[in-house]
Amino acid sequence: MKLVKDVMVSNIINISPFATLREALSLMKRHNVKSLVVDRQNENDAWGLITYTNVLKSVVADSGDIDLLNVYDVCAKPVISVGEDLALKHAASLMIEYRVKRLLVLSNNELRGFVVMDDIMDALLDTID
Repeated sequence: MKLVKDVMVSNIINISPFATLREALSLMKRHNVKSLVVDRQNENDAWGLITYTNVLKSVVADSGDIDLLNVYDVCAKPVISVGEDLALKHAASLMIEYRVKRLLVLSNNELRGFVVMDDIMDALLDTID
């Protein structure tokens, strides 16, 4: 049985919650990613996540301005998170139940990585002949 740590992405790109959406989009474009982890403000704060979907809703659907909106205005926070030793099937169940494509992977509230639905599907497909 595969675990979250077997498929998680550990190369994470972080952004300040006070960055503008333009800065977030620039970082996403530069690193060719669809999401960024939003930094905590202190050790007891929750991690956040900003995705293309958040940006599209705020900028395109709601006619927001990428230079006036900050990351904290549109990011998801707190984000659903799991431990790295959780079975993939449970991570997949959470994603389906809460309609999310990404889960953060934490250990004692310290960021270890994130797991994406596509990575879980790739792990499943690897078991198919």
